[in-house]
Amino acid sequence: MSLLFRWLFSALAITAAAYLLPGVHVQSFVTALVVALVLGIINVILKPVLLILTLPINILTLGLFTLVINAVLIMFTTVIVSGFSVDSFWWALIFGLLLSIFNSFLHRVFK
Repeated sequence: MSLLFRWLFSALAITAAAYLLPGVHVQSFVTALVVALVLGIINVILKPVLLILTLPINILTLGLFTLVINAVLIMFTTVIVSGFSVDSFWWALIFGLLLSIFNSFLHRVFK
């Protein structure tokens, strides 16, 4: 049941972030649910591989390169999910930051 709530909270965070950022577009809440699912799967499968491959750069930047990886994964999600678009890499970077802040806030409030 906890997984279902996390999925709904992530979709709510995606909807809220898309509402606040003019460079991020989500058609509906159903699209946000699909984006949350696809982004979660991508984060489970691709993100660990990318973190290992970019470990030297990540160490040199003290972990800030992880934000770039998140933005790239968000841009990859826009290719997979129709109805979800991000105008540029910078909007994806800001969206990733805002999404992580919203998710951590929602998970702490409803824990």
